[in-house]
Amino acid sequence: MDRRDALKGLGLGTAAGILGFMPQDHRAMAQTYAEATRGLPPLTITGVKAIVTAPQGIRLCVVKVETSEPGLYGLGCATFNQRTLPVVSAVDTYLAPFAKGRSADNIEDLWQIAYTSSYWRNGPVLNNALSGLDQALWDIRGKRANMPVYQLLGGKCRFAVDTYTHCSGQTLTQIEASVRSAMQKGFRHIRIQRGGYGSPQLSNQAYFKDAGFGSASDQVMQVQPYIQGTIEMFEHVRNTCGNEIELLHDIHERIGPMDAIRLIKALEPYRPFFIEDPFSPEDIGYFRMLRDQTSVPIAMGELYNNPHEWTGLITERLIDFIRVHISQVGGLSVARKIATLAEWFNVRSAWHGPGDVSPVGHAANAHLDLAIWNFGIQESVNFNNRTREVFPGAPTMKDGFMHINEAPGWGVDIDESLAAKFPLPEHPGYWNPVRRPDGTAVRP
Repeated sequence: MDRRDALKGLGLGTAAGILGFMPQDHRAMAQTYAEATRGLPPLTITGVKAIVTAPQGIRLCVVKVETSEPGLYGLGCATFNQRTLPVVSAVDTYLAPFAKGRSADNIEDLWQIAYTSSYWRNGPVLNNALSGLDQALWDIRGKRANMPVYQLLGGKCRFAVDTYTHCSGQTLTQIEASVRSAMQKGFRHIRIQRGGYGSPQLSNQAYFKDAGFGSASDQVMQVQPYIQGTIEMFEHVRNTCGNEIELLHDIHERIGPMDAIRLIKALEPYRPFFIEDPFSPEDIGYFRMLRDQTSVPIAMGELYNNPHEWTGLITERLIDFIRVHISQVGGLSVARKIATLAEWFNVRSAWHGPGDVSPVGHAANAHLDLAIWNFGIQESVNFNNRTREVFPGAPTMKDGFMHINEAPGWGVDIDESLAAKFPLPEHPGYWNPVRRPDGTAVRP
């Protein structure tokens, strides 16, 4: 008799059995589960591997963890779009032999020992590899309990996950049309950008190219045209689309700290829902100055890897939304701790959720969003049909809300044979340079 047969014998092998039992007494359920599994062979990890695919032309990496129970496996997101292959190596060459034979039950313990197994840590490659392992173990835990992961985290705090979508255009008229289209689809939160990050289309003084500096494909970005263009964009959208919608914007760390502060103060009359990433990770010290000068809500953390980067911003109430990339910080085990810390300082979540997060990763975002009180907002998803075929059970969108299915674990699977038909793009994935007119590199 395996674990699932034992649980079924106690009436816990179905979602109804578990959900009917769990609210009465968590401790009683834990004791009953222990009794049901007593004497059964321990659940061990028998294999760990990275799976890469690109059904939408975007590099995705998912980790599959197999166990000693036949047919029981878990999936976790390890997508690092700009450095996919090093993550694959970290998973297949290092984490796989380290994890093989260890218990699949003790998620926290395995995270801790895997975290220090490299000695040096907190880098994006190793954190993403560790996330793949961690999220896969949570998927396994949910499948064993016959429960979606959000139930393991305490159950739902809301019926679905409210999201924001991205709207952009080269001109104010194009941006307005994009916003109106999003509103018609039911979105209440809309991120607006004038062209690409930093509005490079508004810049034309590429003196470095005339001097033969850099490459012909390098873009130029001027600070003042971007600042002025962004202010004009907010004014236009507010005047034409009204005050009912919430407007967001991503500076993407592309201007200096003083310029960012000046821009955010100028946007205050247009009531942004939040302004994202005003400073580079190297400029954390400027957040105090920003907080002292404006009431505009700030979202930060997309590039963070290390607890030292986010802990002070949360505990000193210098940001309003924590926006880490869950696989970048090491997985669900880390993100749920961040959410718990943030709750006590009234900092809300806005987990990073772009196209270069796998459907497994988006599901992990959504499960945590459902379970935490201090949820703020989530990036919407836009999977094409091929992606949904590769990842059956991927989250869906309706009227601006993200919905997950109620299947055990993340509720997302992968068709490995179909995934193999969509290899990674030939381009390795690095960001192309953006420069100031004199050729100085722009971060990020």
